[in-house]
Amino acid sequence: MISKNYAYVCPYNLIFAMEDAVFFAITPKSFRKLFDLYYEPLCRSLNYYTRDAQAIEEIVQDVFVTLWEDRDRLHIEHIKTYLFSAARYRALNYLRDRQRQATFLEAWSEEELLQKQGNDVLNYDELIPQLQIAIENLPTRCRQIFDLSRKEQLTYRQIADSLNISIKTVESQMSIALRKIRDHFASNYHCG
Repeated sequence: MISKNYAYVCPYNLIFAMEDAVFFAITPKSFRKLFDLYYEPLCRSLNYYTRDAQAIEEIVQDVFVTLWEDRDRLHIEHIKTYLFSAARYRALNYLRDRQRQATFLEAWSEEELLQKQGNDVLNYDELIPQLQIAIENLPTRCRQIFDLSRKEQLTYRQIADSLNISIKTVESQMSIALRKIRDHFASNYHCG
């Protein structure tokens, strides 16, 4: 045990014995030595909580900034324990805040999506006649193939066999039909 009235210089800090407890005096020189000694180990220890290197560095830097700013008010017995505990608590607070933010953003995006869907709901009384017009405007063979596919629910193979055409022709005609229907809606039916 160190006597109350003695002080000695340790390699990384000044240690003063006061009332049976050892306290560290933070000076610019001792602070720099503490930073050099503990910065990397603190960063490595926070990898347990997050792999976000930028967040880890910010947390450790914040621990050291607080240590420096509060150096006159802090009475630290075990500097290593203090630094690792402070870093751990800040990491946990960071994770808690990030989780809250993610929860908030998720709730906000769901609300925005619901609102957008509410604005984009199509009036089916208007949609059905527009679809009928688009289908009626298709070329005859194209409309026939589209009806067999969509209304009769026939496969492309079944349509090709029933019309005595190739599957490639069915695919091509369906592609034309869908493009023309999309174009009709794009030019004649606007939401919002």
